[in-house]
Amino acid sequence: MLTIATSVDDSFDRMRSKLEAEKARPNHAIDPYFYRSHLVHEQELGHLIFRSWLYALHSSEIPNSGDYQLIEVGEDSIIVARGADGEIRAMHNICRHRGARVCEEVKGNRRTFVCPYHGWVYNTDGSLRAARETHVMENFDPDAHGLKPVKCVVYMGLVFINCDMNAGDLAASLDKIKEPLGAYDLANAKVAHRNSYRVDANWKLVVENYLECYHCATSHRAYARLHTLKDLNEKSEPIVQKMLDRADEVTGIPGISKEHTEIYLDAPSFGACAHTMRYGLFDGYVTGSKDGKPVAPLMGDIKDYDGGAGDFQMGPLAFMLNYPDHCVLYRFLPRSLTETDMELVWFVRGDAVEGKDYNVEDVTWLWHHTTQEDDYIITRNSAGVNSRFFEPGPYHPEFEATLQQFISWYLHSLEDSLPA
Repeated sequence: MLTIATSVDDSFDRMRSKLEAEKARPNHAIDPYFYRSHLVHEQELGHLIFRSWLYALHSSEIPNSGDYQLIEVGEDSIIVARGADGEIRAMHNICRHRGARVCEEVKGNRRTFVCPYHGWVYNTDGSLRAARETHVMENFDPDAHGLKPVKCVVYMGLVFINCDMNAGDLAASLDKIKEPLGAYDLANAKVAHRNSYRVDANWKLVVENYLECYHCATSHRAYARLHTLKDLNEKSEPIVQKMLDRADEVTGIPGISKEHTEIYLDAPSFGACAHTMRYGLFDGYVTGSKDGKPVAPLMGDIKDYDGGAGDFQMGPLAFMLNYPDHCVLYRFLPRSLTETDMELVWFVRGDAVEGKDYNVEDVTWLWHHTTQEDDYIITRNSAGVNSRFFEPGPYHPEFEATLQQFISWYLHSLEDSLPA
């Protein structure tokens, strides 16, 4: 874990003054204060992260009653489990008696969750099943002491959670991108591989890196050889437009080339971002692999390769890059002020057989390699940003446009969270 010196006299007044200073310096990277302050970090968790829709897992990863996985965010743990009735639910991993965690293993199968401290027993739907000797406690109501619920939505097999029980309708947002997203039949897809990368940097630096491709040409040579996104629109437009003109017909999917963006401040409700666009690969390449050649059977009902890839965002911190033959999901979760978990999930067609129809190494090579490069550049970015001598520079108006949307949402949300 990376440790940094932080101010001992931090306050909401100081945070407010830093936010005001950002308004006087638009279109620039933000002050180091926002990456270094423990007070800022606590505000982010309570008022941004835990109010947003976060990708948890794919429904196929907990296929049976009693199957569960833990999702770790900051210092908190959330259980996502399939109940005896087959429904997927999420709940806080905190006993309602004295707060001990009722589940320690990252994943598994349980008939019940049992507190290791005083033995309270919970069903897999979170309800309290037994609490020892509570019959002598006056007015004790078992129904009022189940594990605290977390809002949970399953959309095309993708499971999202939100700790704000009053959160807006994520499914309604995602319905606006259902044609292109539905092309990949994710509900019946198979998780070919998943890997978590611990990055020694503040979560915002990790997300910022994903949201811009200004660095792609210099930092990701293998990626840049295949993807037109590393170029300005004026350079890539002829290739991309040629792909878009044929995409629906070649893939056999009406609407696969649809564009829609309602993210961050433009989202219909807080944290319910939804975005899609299709961008082109350079001629001679059809998918995101080491050589740009196919690595798995075509997804869903896709008929052929169109030379394009679907770009998606679902919530503030989950993104997908969907090739015709496999999909790659990115999820970012803060673990501490200076640590971020970057989770990658690779999907292939549900009936694809490993070793026959695909090899995991071939499917994962490009984005595992690219993520290792990202780790390298992000940690060095973090080292510079945490210097007292760092002076934020201007954003690129095209390459870093989405990044600016994220920063605007971030600053606005942080300011709204401050006490009056």
